[in-house]
Amino acid sequence: MQLKLYNTLTREKEEFKPLEGNEVRMYSCGPTVYSYAHIGNFIAYIFMDTLRRVLQYNGYTLNHVMNITDVGHLESDADEGEDKMEKAAKKENKNPYEIAQFYTDVFFRDMQKLHIQKPETIAKATEHIPEMLEFVQELVKNGYAYETSKGIYFDISKLDKYPILSNRKLDEQIAGARVDVDKEKKNPYDFALWIKAPENHIMKWESPWGLSYPGWHIECSAMGRKYLGDQFDIHTGGVDHIPTHHENEIAQSKGLTGRIPAKTWMHVEFLQVDGGKMSKSLGNTYTLDTLQEKGIEPLAYKLFCFTAHYRTKLNFTFETALSSQTALNRLREGFLKHLEGTETIENEKIQEYETKFLETIDDDLNMPLAMGLVWEIVRNEKKSKQLAELLLKFDQVLGLDLANAKQYLESQQHIEVPQEIEELLAKRKQARENKDWTLSDQLRDELKQKGYLVKDTKEGMTIEKI
Repeated sequence: MQLKLYNTLTREKEEFKPLEGNEVRMYSCGPTVYSYAHIGNFIAYIFMDTLRRVLQYNGYTLNHVMNITDVGHLESDADEGEDKMEKAAKKENKNPYEIAQFYTDVFFRDMQKLHIQKPETIAKATEHIPEMLEFVQELVKNGYAYETSKGIYFDISKLDKYPILSNRKLDEQIAGARVDVDKEKKNPYDFALWIKAPENHIMKWESPWGLSYPGWHIECSAMGRKYLGDQFDIHTGGVDHIPTHHENEIAQSKGLTGRIPAKTWMHVEFLQVDGGKMSKSLGNTYTLDTLQEKGIEPLAYKLFCFTAHYRTKLNFTFETALSSQTALNRLREGFLKHLEGTETIENEKIQEYETKFLETIDDDLNMPLAMGLVWEIVRNEKKSKQLAELLLKFDQVLGLDLANAKQYLESQQHIEVPQEIEELLAKRKQARENKDWTLSDQLRDELKQKGYLVKDTKEGMTIEKI
């Protein structure tokens, strides 16, 4: 079966074939390192990792670039508000470069926890100012950009079509644009390529237009072009990038090279929390550390992400995440049972499993269906090393570190129970002695919510970290 991927640009699934030879050139929008990345951010990188692994499973080699935005990302996509790095620096009373380094380190620490492969090239925006300046200067030279008192703006009227990635009806939006929009701009939807820095702005560089700094969109265009050329195979990001950031990347590149930079554009849907939006104001921007405090491993969150297709919304609750932790441990246990098995599986059956798995992942990364096949293998009544080896092969795509399943399970057996949990266990023991089954059940549920599974045996209560 030929690998098929959904292309946002054409709005259909297409057979994938690299532009050149067997190498896939890919660009992924990376983090803006002004704060901790939350689980909603990481759904995009789990998707990125799965795509990488599927491409490798199909025999392709990768030339993959991911940027680190450490300057220029304003609070609003409409070129308004403070630079997020500057704002974080003021809040924490630190140098923005210190802020960027700290959160970059934390981001890659969390990437390792999720067993997300690191792209071949990590490109920091602040290390590519010359490339961005050259890009902007060329756009000014060929008439696609102009100067105002605030900066250098891209002139969308020069394009044959804008937008082309999203379904926005721009004419209607322009007609209803606010009257207080920047009157220096030729068009309300012209966007900033280069921004003139206020006197108190920390991150700024010399340019033909004085001390200034890059706009967010130009960063990805310049770095993608440097490492991957004028046109490459795949560009990934979240659905929130479609209407503005990626649309403007395409506009800039068309203005300079006359070409859309990527052949295939792929976008992962939002993560919802308790059926609604994730936001700092609601206090539900959970990090991997938050999950771990509740007994949920990062790899359990990764497994949870496989319960929905990347192009459909996924709803996170702690209850479903705890279920994924239980499922991950069952997967590990099932793998180990097969590893210790002595039965033989027919080669035809092994080949059937392999064919089905490849068909599912090659159908636009259908991970829910692929996991269904994995569970079928785990539950096979015949316990066989052949099936264990097959699961290890499939784990090249899953990235769940099944090879170390035993170590994960053993580490959970030797747990230190916090004082709070000890007190709840004592209360539950007393409730059972008093035959207060309602209170006993309530305390059991409370312990489960806190990440501990209580079981009642003939020998008494046992507890394990979920």
